[in-house]
Amino acid sequence: MPVSPARAVAFDILLRVARTAAYASELLHSAKCDRLSVTDHGLTTELVMGVLRWRSLLDAQIASVSSQPLQKLDPEVLAALRLTAYQLLFLDRVPPRAAVHEGVELVKQARKRSAAPFVNAVLRNLQDREKPTTILTSVDKIDSAAKLSEVSAHPLWMVERWVHQFGISTAREICKFDQQAHRAAIRLDDSGLEQDLQRDDIELAPGHLLASARCLMRGNLTQTQIFREGRAVIQDEASQLVALLVGKGNKILDCCAAPGGKTRILAERNPGARVLAVELHPQRARLLQKRIPSTVEVLNSDIRDLRTNEQFDRVLADVPCSGTGTLARNPEIKWRLQTQDVSDLHDLQFQILRSAMHRLATGGELIYSTCSLEPEENEDVVRQALAADSSFHLIDCKARLEHLCEAGDLVWSDMDSLTNGQYLRTVPGRHPCDGFFAAVLHKT
Repeated sequence: MPVSPARAVAFDILLRVARTAAYASELLHSAKCDRLSVTDHGLTTELVMGVLRWRSLLDAQIASVSSQPLQKLDPEVLAALRLTAYQLLFLDRVPPRAAVHEGVELVKQARKRSAAPFVNAVLRNLQDREKPTTILTSVDKIDSAAKLSEVSAHPLWMVERWVHQFGISTAREICKFDQQAHRAAIRLDDSGLEQDLQRDDIELAPGHLLASARCLMRGNLTQTQIFREGRAVIQDEASQLVALLVGKGNKILDCCAAPGGKTRILAERNPGARVLAVELHPQRARLLQKRIPSTVEVLNSDIRDLRTNEQFDRVLADVPCSGTGTLARNPEIKWRLQTQDVSDLHDLQFQILRSAMHRLATGGELIYSTCSLEPEENEDVVRQALAADSSFHLIDCKARLEHLCEAGDLVWSDMDSLTNGQYLRTVPGRHPCDGFFAAVLHKT
């Protein structure tokens, strides 16, 4: 019996994620996945994201019945074990015998035939394990970081930081949110496109935060002509909100522009403005050029070494970050990130923010943002930058959010929950979106 297309593609994606810096969310929209039926694509997504979300729990279960340490297993063998263990422990619609058989076949097809008996033995020992169906319910009763880390499949150091910063209750909300699939958020060029999408069997619902956002309820948006033409974009609502904070300007600089979602909003909200989008990496700069309006100038450069003295009245510095606010969509980050990375990112972010500040004209405004939950990447960077240049001061984000609410752009009712002091702060679980941070700086 051959391996089903959904499981074969899921296996390949998990190997790519393990071996490279690739993100599963991007691979799930690659050309290989385009050949899958809608049903198979759904199963592939469930398998890949499920394995990545619950990896530490799966590894613990596998290790308990394995005769070999997991760190000594070939990547192909471990990927097959994790993929099948997820089906056995979390899915009901897959017959256990079929799942075990396909797990063994995956190893054979990966040219690891000698490991087939071992894989078969491990998986058969997992067949009768009780399914952990009440995991997310039990999270509500947990009162320690160690137990929360174990039950919710998050690294302990990460959970400890969240408990210290937000408290145990909010840390539980974040971990629960990370472990569940959520409706994709959509931004449309024109609300009239909804009727066209309905003809493609796409069902949308109103967004949670923004009037311009939609939630994808049913259908494969990426297979539609509207998506291919760039008239509908998958973009988290918190990401969209950050772009709206930039407001109106005549000359706008987007410092770290790829993949381009925020750049599109800047151009659309400022149709007569000059918009310059800077991107460090050549390949991402080329993709960026395809995704944004032709009126935007794309520059492949390091913002820290931008060879122009041009000044801008609006600057967006959405900097590279740890991404700990996006773990529901990018669960692989949990297993890649180390504590030292947060400190290293702080240094890079400070350099980018200082360079962005040099590009801002007197009287202009700069928005600094990340999709990180970590204070070293957020408040600490802003405070350090403000201390280095007394011509800048912080503007309270709440006033900007109230303006967006009055304009009909922001529809979220609990305005106070969106701010932490003078900063914008969305928290997964507390809000139905990624965790974003933003600060508005004014130059006098």
